[in-house]
Amino acid sequence: MRSTNLIRTAKTGYIVLSLALCALGLGLMLKPDVSVTAIGIIVGCVLIAFGVVKLIGYFSKDLYRLAFQFDLAFGLLLLALGAAVVFRPGLAMGTLCVILGVEIIADGLFKVQTALDARRFGLGSWWLILALAALAGAIGVAMIFSPAEGAMALAMLLGASLLAEGALNLGVALCAVKIIDHPYDGPEPHFHLKERRME
Repeated sequence: MRSTNLIRTAKTGYIVLSLALCALGLGLMLKPDVSVTAIGIIVGCVLIAFGVVKLIGYFSKDLYRLAFQFDLAFGLLLLALGAAVVFRPGLAMGTLCVILGVEIIADGLFKVQTALDARRFGLGSWWLILALAALAGAIGVAMIFSPAEGAMALAMLLGASLLAEGALNLGVALCAVKIIDHPYDGPEPHFHLKERRME
């Protein structure tokens, strides 16, 4: 038998940090005149925290093995990006948008794969993950190629991207992370997940 504490920690961390991203995104959209240095430090710290949670999720081995399947590499990427932004908080807003745009596009592509796997497993909420992944990816592309000029316009775009990224990860955590009270710590079980009911 294996403890579910690690899975619960990962799921809770996913939810809390996803809500933090949504709140940060809304804050930037409503008040885009915050200094670039402050934005860089806050975003960098959130990325580092999310990187840690993703690594915990990868090693937790939840039932469906969907939400965290790509999180070893992605968690390390977030740690590196977060550290770079924290130690260089004075980056130009355009540079920060490009860095986060690349991260969001990559996460959106990984989550598209997660959505397709969820559909194959019979999870009815797969379409929500796919829609959120497409939305986040589109905003990520806009961040990289946006012709917007001015720090305030870019800050609002950055806020929209953080909101979309937070919503995407929140949707994945709620829809694709399954916790059971008595997990089996042996060979992969041979059963049809379509026949299992989510708690």
